[in-house]
Amino acid sequence: MRVLVADDHSLFRDGIISLLEAANFEVVGQVGDGEAAVEAALRLRPDLVLLDITMPKMSGLEALRQIKAKLPETQVVMLTVSDDDANLFEAVEAGAIGYLLKDLNADDFLRMLDGLQRGEAAISRRMAARLMRGFAASSRQQIEPEKRLTQREIELLQLVARGMSNKAVAQALSISENTVKYHLRNILQKLGVQNRTEAVFRAIGAGLFDPDSPD
Repeated sequence: MRVLVADDHSLFRDGIISLLEAANFEVVGQVGDGEAAVEAALRLRPDLVLLDITMPKMSGLEALRQIKAKLPETQVVMLTVSDDDANLFEAVEAGAIGYLLKDLNADDFLRMLDGLQRGEAAISRRMAARLMRGFAASSRQQIEPEKRLTQREIELLQLVARGMSNKAVAQALSISENTVKYHLRNILQKLGVQNRTEAVFRAIGAGLFDPDSPD
């Protein structure tokens, strides 16, 4: 996986880069401000951007929005000291596939990045619980009855919630990967969200399925 690291603290960047390279990630660039992060992402087209929130010239959240608008396939994980709920919700709604705090230990950090390749969100259980509570407060009111998911879409989203990739979902449901992508596009549109992570939390918050149910 090709990674771009964006953080305004050079010592922290060096530590993250050493950790990534030791785990066989290919670090293709490092930058120290939000504007440089957008420019480098467009130029280098990495698979993953690790993005701090508080940076000079442009905030990480604005950089996230610009990167996702121009490179929708690029995964972005916020790596920050901010555990503020507003930043967390804004990052997920803007398209971040993960939100990790800098006090995370190295093994958990690398495990969550590895999970991205399996379609999992890079987010701790504690942050996931906060997201779910936040979306629960608004989802029931925002999802109109006529836009509720079909049973097939709910079944598919339950598999996504378990961290399954598109390929694994397709095999489990005996459908093609293109059909999975088609359903996911419909789900995102119906729920008014930008990515599968947000879709899962919004659907759970709206009571469309129980994440602990085996069915």
